[in-house]
Amino acid sequence: MSRAPNYEFQEWWNKQREKENLDLFEDKSDQSSSPFIAVDVSGSGGAGGNNNSNWSDPSVRKERTRSARQLSWVCLLKFQQMASTVGFLSNGLLHLVRTANRRISSHNSPADSSSSRLYRAIRVFLIVVIALLGFELVAYFKGWHFRPPSVGSADVLGLVGEFYARWIDIRANYLAPPLQLLTNMCILLFIVQSVDRIVLILGCFWIKFRRIRPVASVDYDKNAERVEDYPMVLVQIPMCNEREVYHQSIAAVSILDWPKERLLVQVLDDSDEADIQNLIKAEVHKWQQRGVRIIYRHRLIRTGYKAGNLKSAMGCDYVKDYEFVAIFDADFQPTPDFLKKTVPYFKGRDDLALVQARWAFVNKDENLLTRLQNINLSFHFEVEQQVNGIFINFFGFNGTAGVWRIKALEESGGWLERTTVEDMDIAVRAHLCGWKFIFLNDVKCLCELPETYEAYKKQQHRWHSGPMQLFRLCFFDVLRSKVSWAKKANLIFLFFLLRKLILPFYSFTLFCIILPLTMFLPEAVLPAWVVCYIPGVMSILGVLPAPRSFPFIVPYLLFENTMSVTKFNAMISGLFRFGSSYEWVVTKKLGRSSETDLVAFEKESDPLMRSHSLHRSSSDSGIEELSKLELSKLAPKTKKNRLYRKELALAFILLTASVRSLLSAQGIHFYFLLFQGISFLVVGLDLIGEQVS
Repeated sequence: MSRAPNYEFQEWWNKQREKENLDLFEDKSDQSSSPFIAVDVSGSGGAGGNNNSNWSDPSVRKERTRSARQLSWVCLLKFQQMASTVGFLSNGLLHLVRTANRRISSHNSPADSSSSRLYRAIRVFLIVVIALLGFELVAYFKGWHFRPPSVGSADVLGLVGEFYARWIDIRANYLAPPLQLLTNMCILLFIVQSVDRIVLILGCFWIKFRRIRPVASVDYDKNAERVEDYPMVLVQIPMCNEREVYHQSIAAVSILDWPKERLLVQVLDDSDEADIQNLIKAEVHKWQQRGVRIIYRHRLIRTGYKAGNLKSAMGCDYVKDYEFVAIFDADFQPTPDFLKKTVPYFKGRDDLALVQARWAFVNKDENLLTRLQNINLSFHFEVEQQVNGIFINFFGFNGTAGVWRIKALEESGGWLERTTVEDMDIAVRAHLCGWKFIFLNDVKCLCELPETYEAYKKQQHRWHSGPMQLFRLCFFDVLRSKVSWAKKANLIFLFFLLRKLILPFYSFTLFCIILPLTMFLPEAVLPAWVVCYIPGVMSILGVLPAPRSFPFIVPYLLFENTMSVTKFNAMISGLFRFGSSYEWVVTKKLGRSSETDLVAFEKESDPLMRSHSLHRSSSDSGIEELSKLELSKLAPKTKKNRLYRKELALAFILLTASVRSLLSAQGIHFYFLLFQGISFLVVGLDLIGEQVS
């Protein structure tokens, strides 16, 4: 039977002959031995007329032949696409790793040996946890969680089953008991610290209920008839490279409501950048022209950080003419009546050394990081400082927004450069000499919170490493002092050990080490009330001084646990004298309120300008400074987030442990580990607060 001609196939066939110069055979047997495979494309068999009709029918199925070389080309093309995709992904991954390594190494201090040691320990812990999770997954899918294998059953379960059986025996008899012992010890410390926190809260409630507050014995607005009735006050503003905020403190202090003859302002500039020095000098000169008694000091030998700066300033000859000294950091803005609200408490109290005011924050609602800091510091001032000031007349000096009796500073030994917490150092020594302190919760001084996690982390490292340095240095001084044993016990056990050492120790150990381990060693038990209920109650109590922050209770709890790794590392470095504990890093400020404050201070200073009728240059009005600030804001700033390796490693540890807890159907532990791991991940990726510019 004749076959209908296939012209389309013939045309393709001729092109193949021209390209490859191959011999084509018409016989089917020859076709089968050639490198080409011919397929009938005419449709089903039948008469010639029927074949023509089938060929024209669109429903008839058509097939074409392709050579083996064409198929090879298609495969090569697919392989090339796959190779290019793999190359693109590998290049992207390599670029990501290099960028991450650069951002991690760009801000790590080479002297921070304790941090690198801690990170190496956390990294080993992460590897062990991942290996254990893989092992537990194999056991889970084999059903060994429901019917654990016994030792000696290798013939039935194989080598893996025998190994898992021995692992169960080792963890139950050798690993779980010491872990349970450590768990119980941390739980005990956790309960003691919680009781201390509850006692402080009850003391605060008692103060509010009984309306207990310090009472000043004199009112200078009503009782001071002559200028000589006002005591001589020295105001010090220590600063170092404070480009963004130096205007605020200088302007605020220059308009303090105090007789000019009885007030002297020292601007103690430790800046090592010439342009910043010139800016501060110009600002000081501007207020000098307005009649303010203000001087500029710059040390040639900059040792001892802030303590060295203050010690150098107190060595001036004219200081002996002054009775009190008020200290303000560069970002602090005291109200004009600050001295009239604080100095009167010294009248008639010869044993009073310090009057400390409370901090208030201009940027507490700027981002989530500042909101969480506001919760923490509100509890510190409202509860800790106020209760200790009322009941025992002692608390840690906050380093700023306080007024000291100069005689108390001198009798206590003055400013020492031995630690990075010179404020706590002088407070402890003054307390051991019998001096008393007063905290004023209703007198507030505006300041700025760090808005980047990097700045906050460095600040917290200094705040938690310094107390351990001081505890190591003054421990025997406390024992040899003449104060009562009750005050000695309060200093050693409550002030230093419980609130400065035990708190970061158990917080990091319990929630970042023990809790993940108990997921892989289920024979050691961490009760749910330790994981969830008591921390939740403590968080509610911690938010009470800042009631507007109640929606942030859960982020506050998670973030405090996240910061435990930084505080623990700082505590260890200070206790064992690692290099990073002696490093002072100035907390970065952004000067959020500089523009509005400059205008406000200009209005406040108008009476001064009118009374002295001094010549003013074009820069005296502050317009030039405002224009500089505006131009700096208009300039584009590239912002990037850094990566923090300890936080990221702990995030993966906690998330891995959450997967393991899910296998054991531990609900509360799973959710806590999951959200705590996400919290560490967010912080490790620098997604909290402002990014670094």
